[in-house]
Formats: sequence, structure tokens, C-alpha cells
Amino acid sequence: MAVPVTQAALGNGLKVLVQEEHTAPLASVWCWYKAGSKLERPGLTGVSHWVEHMNFKGTANIPRDQVKGIIEQVGGSWNGYTWIDQTTYFETATRDALDRMLFIEAERMANCLYHPDDCESERTVIISELQGGENDPDQFLDQEVTATAFKAHAYRHPTIGWLSDLQTMTREDLYGYYRRHYIPNNATLVIVGDVDTAEALRRVEHYFENIPAGELPARMRTVEPEQTGERRVTIRREGTTAYLKAAYHAPAVGDPGFFPLLALDAVLTGAKGLNLWSSFRLPPAQRRARLYRALVERGLASSVGGALLPTEEPFLYAISVTATEGTPLASVEAALLEELDRVTRDAVTDAELAKAKQQLKARLVFDNDSVTNIAHQLGYYETIAGVDTYRTLDRSIAAVTLDEVAAAASTFKTSNRTLGWFDPVTA
Repeated sequence: MAVPVTQAALGNGLKVLVQEEHTAPLASVWCWYKAGSKLERPGLTGVSHWVEHMNFKGTANIPRDQVKGIIEQVGGSWNGYTWIDQTTYFETATRDALDRMLFIEAERMANCLYHPDDCESERTVIISELQGGENDPDQFLDQEVTATAFKAHAYRHPTIGWLSDLQTMTREDLYGYYRRHYIPNNATLVIVGDVDTAEALRRVEHYFENIPAGELPARMRTVEPEQTGERRVTIRREGTTAYLKAAYHAPAVGDPGFFPLLALDAVLTGAKGLNLWSSFRLPPAQRRARLYRALVERGLASSVGGALLPTEEPFLYAISVTATEGTPLASVEAALLEELDRVTRDAVTDAELAKAKQQLKARLVFDNDSVTNIAHQLGYYETIAGVDTYRTLDRSIAAVTLDEVAAAASTFKTSNRTLGWFDPVTA
């Protein structure tokens, strides 16, 4: 039986989700903002991520050098991240530290400082992070393939931003974005752990109810036009390993085709979880996955993986392949496309679908193996599709049919495909 989730809202529009979990004397607090990179326009790409960094730099009531210590001194953990649909922050600690965690997030929402010197020092940090990513061939290829697959939608921008924007963005740009998006009616606060729901809600009211609501930021309405032909990007630069990526436009998590494609990916590359925070730390079981047998067992690739991530709007299903030394990328590509053509033509079997569902169900268990992960899932899905989508993941997977998986294979049509090569050259 599912543990009940209490949903509430303050007068200023802040959504609050509380789930009691009494297996250990711990609590996890996550604060989510609908402030991801899809909201960014040219000239301000990377602002969501940079603002996330700035919101660890102290507030009106938390000195800069004490931000980390408030949680660490009670043995807790903290972090945050930004992606295309949202930005989030969390603390997990003993239940007695709930007030400290709520105080931090209320301060972060209302009172961050953005000292000009901190903005400038963080510019250097983020540009260094960007350049480090570009020095990773696999990561750089992923960025270039995504930007090639999308022509219009802001999902095409890397979350870290483009270099020229990071070089020219000002403190006023950063602080203005913070003030527009970090408002209670654009946020969801999640508490999971060994707490009493009524008392937790009273503490939330104490810390957050006096933060005024703001005018909700405008949402971009650009819809990516249907792709009408194969696209390619080839990167040739110094390196030792060749990489191939095949990206296909894929449905959002709220679309009927998402879960059939998720099951198809489990057949092709192994079942993955649906927790952006923790799923990819546990590699999928791949030994019988179709693309593993077609590429790795034949010696064409050292690794192959698929990624279908839950997003608010249609994003990409991406297959990533690392070629073995001396294997031409053309051979890897031919073998990959041959196997995708086969699954499109012949579909999957009853046994393959049953196994995929079983493995996906198991991965959902790992997705929720701590109060931190449960709280992440509640907030993540609330920001992209509503908490009910999260609470019915198992039913959505169980309901997938063979006919739906066969229809999902139409994703692999040539006109929906963007291919990327990283073809290394010697110095």
C-alpha cells in the first residue's frame, strides 16, 4: 500500500508535500523551482545554473562561510542541481534538524545576496566547468548532438550555457533572474522522513508564509517543429576513443508514448530507473539486452547505453556507443541501425516485454531506497507532470502492451534521427 502524501499550499502559493517515513530518525527537505534552462533566451543561457551556484554564497541571515556548516555540523548532507526543467536544493539530516533545513531554504528563497565579487569569482568557476566538459569527448558530443537535434525549442541549449553568454552576463542579470523565479508561487517544498505531518506544516508556515508571492515568470511557448530529415554532426579533434550517438525526438513523461518507449529501451540497452538524482549510479543489467549483444559481444563497442529521461516537454531518446579501438565508426553505426531496423520490423517478444517490466519495477524500488530519494521523486515529478504521475509509475509500466511497444519503435525512423560522431585524430 502506498504511503500517503499530504499536499498543501500556503497563502503565498507555495506548494508543500509531506510524506511520513518512520524507518529511521531522518528527514529530507527539497525545495524545487520551475527555473530550468528551457526558460533561457539567447544572451542569458546558463543563467539558471549560475544562479544555483550563487544561492550557496550566503544570505542576509546566513554568513557565507556558514552555509555548509549549518547542516554538516549535525552530520547531514546537502546539495542542489539545475537541469532543463527545474532547479532544486536539498538537505538531509536527523529529524531534529528540520527547523534548520527549513530556515536555510526560506533564506535561499528570499534573502540571497549576490555580492559582485562572488558573481565574478563564480564566473571563473563556471567557465572552467564548461571547458572541462568540452574536454570530455563523450560529454561534448552529447551537447553538440542535442543542439543539432533541436532547431527551435530551448532544450537545445546546454544547461551550463554557451561560453559567450557566460563571459558577458552581469550581476544584474543574475539577481534579476533570481528575483523573478525564486518566489513561493513558483516553488514546491517537499519534506519526507520521521516527522509529524501537522507539525511539519506548522513549521513550514512559520518560515515561509511571510515571503510575498510574485508575478509568475512568462513561459516560453515554442514547439519544436517535426524533424523532416536525418541530421548529422561530426567532430574530429585530438583524442584516443571514438564515440557514436544516435538521438531521436521522444515523448514527454505525460505523453502516452513515454512508457512504451521506456520498455523498449529496457529491451535494447537494459532497464534504468527514473530518478535523475540516483538512477544512473546503478548500471543496468545488460547481458541479454539487444544492443549489448549486437555491439559489445561482437567486439564493435566497449559499451552501449540508452537514455530516456522524464521531462515536461518532448525531449530526446539517446543511444550512446563507445567504439572499440580500431573499429571504424561507420561499422558501429551500421550495426546499430541494423538492430534498430530489426526491432522496428519484427517488434519485441512477449518474454522480452515481461522481463523489461520486471526489471523496471525493480529499478523503481532502488529509486526510492531512502528519504532523500523519495523526496527527490515527489518534487521532481511535481515540477514536470504532477505528483500523481510519480505515484502511478509502476501502474504505467505494468500497463504497457506489445502493440504499444511496436508503435514506439516508429521513433527510430530515419527522418527523426540525429547522428553524432566523435572521430578522434592523432596529435
